Amino acid sequence: MDMARLITGFSAGGTSDTLCRRLAARMSGQYAKSVVVENRTGAGGQIAIQAMKTLPADGSAILQTPMSMVGIYPHIYKRLPYDSFKDLTPVSIGCVYDFGFAVGPAVPASVKTIPQYLSWAKSSNQVAFGSPAAGSVPHFIGVLLGKQGGIELTHIAYRGTQPAILDMIGGQIPAVSGPIGDFLPHIAEGKCRILATSGAQRNPFVGNVSTLTEQGMQDMAISEWFGLFMPAGASSAAVQRASAALRPALAAPEVVDGLAAMGLKAESSTPAELAARLKADYERWGPIVKSIGFTAES
Repeated sequence: MDMARLITGFSAGGTSDTLCRRLAARMSGQYAKSVVVENRTGAGGQIAIQAMKTLPADGSAILQTPMSMVGIYPHIYKRLPYDSFKDLTPVSIGCVYDFGFAVGPAVPASVKTIPQYLSWAKSSNQVAFGSPAAGSVPHFIGVLLGKQGGIELTHIAYRGTQPAILDMIGGQIPAVSGPIGDFLPHIAEGKCRILATSGAQRNPFVGNVSTLTEQGMQDMAISEWFGLFMPAGASSAAVQRASAALRPALAAPEVVDGLAAMGLKAESSTPAELAARLKADYERWGPIVKSIGFTAES
């Protein structure tokens, strides 16, 4: 194969693009003579997924997308330009990551846990929290925490996590829910602190911070993943060839270390494992989105 494309729905410099570029560098000359990254941005990642419907299913086009676009968007958009299960063929997971709930200088230093934060928010009527986008996993985590604490936290949607964090460390909002990697440089500078992480186990990048589950929050073990897919109709041979090429690329030290710097854990899987994980997350998030009552039009 002369050229293959790794397609992401997000702009250069972000985590999705970074993963694609590191994989492309490892796979060039092996999977194909050259592997290039194509950024098809727009509509929160939908444009890139929609594009797969028109691309060849011979292994020359591989989509990389976060779980939300294929596992949660179907529950919040009445009409999507793609079907997560009919239009895509799973190839491999690319990485996994957890979320953190962090606070800035507007929250007293004595507040060290989520229960303490919820109590403080209720008593002080400081109920706002930011997230990278409406309908994102961090948005829903904040809402679910409020429900468990008996308080309605007010969500403020930003265009990405960093603008929200900047408002938080500037004292404009008290808290932000977002991917752990986005908080790491600010934690190192002492500008904010994570009260809890969302994974089933403690996150290795902030190992001293307890999980939401450890702090008594029910059904709050939540992680997200980036997955790699081919268009529908891809042959088993094409899928297996791509999966076999991705496995060593995702284990390469420069890929593992590069992703770790962004709070991401490189991880590969079989196509069947990715398919099962997508199905499980799709089924898990349906009732959660319904209970929250959020739609793309709300």
